[in-house]
Amino acid sequence: MTVYSKIIGTGSYLPARRVSNDELAAQLAAKGIETSDEWISSRSGISARHYAEPEQKASDLAVEAALRALEMAGKTPADIDMVIVASSTPDFPGSFPSTACIVQRKLGMGNHSAAFDVQAVCSGFVYALSTADAFIKSGMHKTVLVIGAEVFSRILNFEDRTTCVLFGDGAGAVVVEASSEPGILAARLHADGTHSDILAVKGVPEGGPTAANGGFLHMDGQAVFKLAVTVLEEVATEVLDAAKMQPSDVDWLIPHQANIRIMKSTAKKLGLPIERMVVTVDEHGNTSAASIPLALDIAVRDGRIKPGDNILMEGVGGGFTWGAILARM
Repeated sequence: MTVYSKIIGTGSYLPARRVSNDELAAQLAAKGIETSDEWISSRSGISARHYAEPEQKASDLAVEAALRALEMAGKTPADIDMVIVASSTPDFPGSFPSTACIVQRKLGMGNHSAAFDVQAVCSGFVYALSTADAFIKSGMHKTVLVIGAEVFSRILNFEDRTTCVLFGDGAGAVVVEASSEPGILAARLHADGTHSDILAVKGVPEGGPTAANGGFLHMDGQAVFKLAVTVLEEVATEVLDAAKMQPSDVDWLIPHQANIRIMKSTAKKLGLPIERMVVTVDEHGNTSAASIPLALDIAVRDGRIKPGDNILMEGVGGGFTWGAILARM
């Protein structure tokens, strides 16, 4: 019998603190940095984002999202035999243990499950879900918890208006299980290290990131935009070809929620109407590895995504990494 992997539960969590563009603009104005709601929204489509409290870590957000995904799946932590956490802002940056091991402990899972982190920045969830798919299809694992969790507010330079207005915090999770029915239909991953400098944190944030230690996020926005619109179309076509499907077979497109212009460009190139694209960037900002599972969970819970729907998820991130997954819910 052919073994497939299928998403059977989704969950998400946003920190309670919602920061609107107007509120952020006021905070920046106090530092002599000019911006506005119109300036931010017209360039990115972002109206607000959520920030974690100082005591909240990536694992805390991840656990909340995981519990919601487990509940939807009808599973308990004891049913999980692998935990994969995608994060660029782990509990211990540049050190260990992995955030996945901390999540395992906080969920009370004992020692029966494997646990590890994946670092592919904004492509992290696609990389992690593809990894779970491979482990399940190999027969090594049966039920995998995949989480994207970020506290990007910790690595933002609030004196750089070109980056600090774009990112937010949050977590999203899915439970993936071995199934006799097709679930994940195709997945493709890529990277090109020659572009490693266009989106990076170039220092170790020991004691907290500063401009001096290079611990803040740096992004060449124009270079990222140009590369993203190219590779997202290519990898989407690649997974559709692998699944022997056409863009018209896609019920919902869930791109990485980075910039509404990139997202609309991808949909247009695939010939998909904007109405079939899930958009959360307006309220979440760019939550990196958490953005796709956050958007997926919201669309599942509000009834847009239904059982049997074909979902195309794709992301790009620092590294430079990119990838896509075609899944049947």
